[in-house]
Amino acid sequence: MTFPSVIRIFEAINPKYDTMKRILSFVCVVLMTAFAWAEVTYDVLPLPRSIELNPKGGEYVLTEGAVVTYPASNAQMASNAQLLAKYLKEDAGFGLKVQPDVKKGAAITLCLGLKNDCPDAYLLKVDKKGITIQGATEEGIFRGLMTLRKAIGTEGGEKILLPFVTIQDEPRFAYRGVHFDTARHFFSVDFIKEFLDIMALHGCNQFHWHLTEDQGWRFEVKSMPELAQKGSVRKQTVIGRNAGIYDGQPYGGYYTQQECREIVAYAAKLFINVIPEIDLPGHMLGALHVYPELGCTGGPYEVWPIWGVSEDVLCAGNPKTLEFLKQVYGELCDVFPSKLIHIGGDESPRVRWKNCPKCQAKMKELGLTREAELQTYINKEMDKFLTAKGRTIIGWDETLEGGLSENGIVMSWRGMKGGIAAARQHHRVIMTPTDYCYIDYYQLKDDWAQPHGIGGYLPVSKVYSMEPVPAELSKEEGKFIMGAQVNLWTEYVGYPDHAMYMLLPRLDAISEVQWMQPEQKDFEAFKVRLARMEKLYDKLNYKYCHKIE
Repeated sequence: MTFPSVIRIFEAINPKYDTMKRILSFVCVVLMTAFAWAEVTYDVLPLPRSIELNPKGGEYVLTEGAVVTYPASNAQMASNAQLLAKYLKEDAGFGLKVQPDVKKGAAITLCLGLKNDCPDAYLLKVDKKGITIQGATEEGIFRGLMTLRKAIGTEGGEKILLPFVTIQDEPRFAYRGVHFDTARHFFSVDFIKEFLDIMALHGCNQFHWHLTEDQGWRFEVKSMPELAQKGSVRKQTVIGRNAGIYDGQPYGGYYTQQECREIVAYAAKLFINVIPEIDLPGHMLGALHVYPELGCTGGPYEVWPIWGVSEDVLCAGNPKTLEFLKQVYGELCDVFPSKLIHIGGDESPRVRWKNCPKCQAKMKELGLTREAELQTYINKEMDKFLTAKGRTIIGWDETLEGGLSENGIVMSWRGMKGGIAAARQHHRVIMTPTDYCYIDYYQLKDDWAQPHGIGGYLPVSKVYSMEPVPAELSKEEGKFIMGAQVNLWTEYVGYPDHAMYMLLPRLDAISEVQWMQPEQKDFEAFKVRLARMEKLYDKLNYKYCHKIE
């Protein structure tokens, strides 16, 4: 029983003795400070599916230096145990010991064996014997230890009292994504790791990494070294919203393949899959600057210093285009083990194709009547190439326009209509519509009171209200919705603190959309959980928007 519980009992028995209550309260505060017992709540974010406190009460006392045990032969379980100890030390200043195969005397036991088809499922139990986290897989164990981490929060000390509880949990959606554009602005490897840490804290498992753009090519292709060396650098950057004023400063940076592998390995420890995106056939000025022969006009082209959509795209009628793409994606697959590979496909104007002899000749050769079908031709060629490597393509919803390749996954961003159409065609869908998921928009009505955004207004409450499975779909069609994702584009986001501010707390909102059943969601209760999460943000020095709309 905690000291606050004692006070509540005393108040119920002695409602008239205010002086005595004040004295007892003072004594309790002193004793709580002396014993440094932390407050624990299991109402974490995202909220677990089932939290059953023991009706008879009871609390387990977790003491400084307690042992976390795990199966010795399992490297992933060892990593999980070490991460739990790391988190509690960083968050709450509370030290744990990590030891394999402890049969008696372990305070926290990590073990497999939970029967559940969902890899993220876990059972967290606290009783007089200690704390047990049992998972369907090592990934499930990780989700459970993150719940324990957030339940303890920042209030450490020599002892932590954990009420007896049984938590059974699993997410609603298998795909729980976050997109980050590092092509418009370049972000360090260290910050991307911190970004992944934040994702893991919220139960997200798919990092959609946007690597190339008109404004910069950020992925090293070893067989074409100049592609990143030259294609990553723009001569200058426009100031503001394409006002015609420039900073006059060269801007660049790219990720070596070794750095990409380092990020993939770091993400894997957090059970996050890294999905790389090389956008095609548009958003390619970074590549066309280095290889102008791949464009319809032959150039010259420059890495764009402005924001927006360029009419210059890869030439669909040039056989060297597919050779180039297969070389790039071949090396991409060597670096990224993800079964999902994003090919972009959005915002690719066909103006150049209409006036290009090579593109028109290719249309005639293939018997095509619309330029949109040229994009489908490229998509299908890349689909065959990637399928042979055991991969599956994801494309933005424009890939539907010329007829989507059979195995392709649609990422619906222009509202939900594209996703609805794709699901009805039995294509898998990831919902990421602008009006719920574009977190480069302002999150407060007063845009002057916050860092720069691209425009628009997307408050936390709107993100939280999202329902990824549209009512228009039948029950069977709804099964093709894999999950949801927020997208952080960086035309106007140039620094880590700014990126983090745009992410938080809207990531909190989407995490509950991704994890919880819709009937569980409650925005007022969410705000209470968020207030506790913000204490952890403060401890970890995460930047976030303090106001909720």
